[in-house]
Amino acid sequence: MNSVTMKMLCRILILAMLSLSFQTVSAGMIGTDQAAVAAAVQSDRAIVLGALSRSDVSSQLQAQGLDPAVARDRVAAMTDEEVHTLASGITAAPAGATSTWGAVILIGLLVWFVFYRK
Repeated sequence: MNSVTMKMLCRILILAMLSLSFQTVSAGMIGTDQAAVAAAVQSDRAIVLGALSRSDVSSQLQAQGLDPAVARDRVAAMTDEEVHTLASGITAAPAGATSTWGAVILIGLLVWFVFYRK
């Protein structure tokens, strides 16, 4: 190769390198609060989807005319705040459907049985 061809090739390569878009990449550390929020969102979604996958919930959804797959799609479309609200409601719900009225009636019957029964 002669000198003129080398100079022309170098110029073309320089122009090609300059005309390409360069992307800058920056890597940084994330804080524990950001990692905890991401983990909490995944945990909340797992709680809600776990509740939807239970057989009794699935049968109730089908009884009301809603396909469980559609319910899962709706959960996937919910915002993180909505999922958190729903998951906190699921975890705060009493297990076994206990109520305070049952305890009040039981105590009332016990008092009646002890004091007023003759």
